Amino acid sequence: MVGLSIGETNFIRGGIAQDLRCDGRKRLSYRPINVETGVIPQAELGRPSSSRPDHGKVSIHVDCSATAAPMYQGKGGEELSSELALALQRGLLGSKSGAGAGIDLSSLCIVEGKTCWDLYIDCLVLSSDGNLLDALGAGIKAALSDTGVPRVQVMAADASSSSDQPEIDVSDEEFLQFDTSAVPVIITLTKVGRHYIVDATAEEESQMSSAISISVNRQGHICGLTKRGGAGLDPSIIHDMISVAKHVSEQFLNKLDSEIAAAQARQEES
Repeated sequence: MVGLSIGETNFIRGGIAQDLRCDGRKRLSYRPINVETGVIPQAELGRPSSSRPDHGKVSIHVDCSATAAPMYQGKGGEELSSELALALQRGLLGSKSGAGAGIDLSSLCIVEGKTCWDLYIDCLVLSSDGNLLDALGAGIKAALSDTGVPRVQVMAADASSSSDQPEIDVSDEEFLQFDTSAVPVIITLTKVGRHYIVDATAEEESQMSSAISISVNRQGHICGLTKRGGAGLDPSIIHDMISVAKHVSEQFLNKLDSEIAAAQARQEES
């Protein structure tokens, strides 16, 4: 919890109302983005679930380190980690039925009903100044852009074997680039007073009445939506926030893709 004086509160709210925030940004401007590649998600062979035999599986885990903020020590960090992981699951993987999924889980299937890739995405929060969900979503997209899925060959089943699992030969040299064209970014619009802002700082978040996190991909499709805060929102306002999120996502995606390409270029040079 950020403790602010009445003067600081009025300064933050007044700046947002005048479209000039404390750090000089406008209401719909993000802070600078820095990306480093080379730290990729972990994947291992697994078995598809019986309800979705033609899909692979993705697990997202978030760990909020106590070094990021005192509030993350003990139970507080565990609750926030679970909340963020659930929001990321909804934003990237859609509903339980797979509707709205930003990650194509069918591409992770090797043999229907038998073998698939289990993809593990581990997120570690080492510092925090607000807007964690958007930052984690951008980090996941950057990591997936740098992920190569090993090429596999399904061997002919041995008639003498009693196992129903096919024999899989996993290549150590050939990799397929993970398709991130439909992976969304998360745009959180935080409502402070009568206005809403993107990429809120911790101080700005302390003044919010509510916030909506909207997952939007390159095609402008909405992949998920999560609301925080106790104040209700009129449906017309939510509709307007979705329109704003779509507009902001175009700029954010362009900047993120540019940073990912630059990071990969630096990695190849080193």
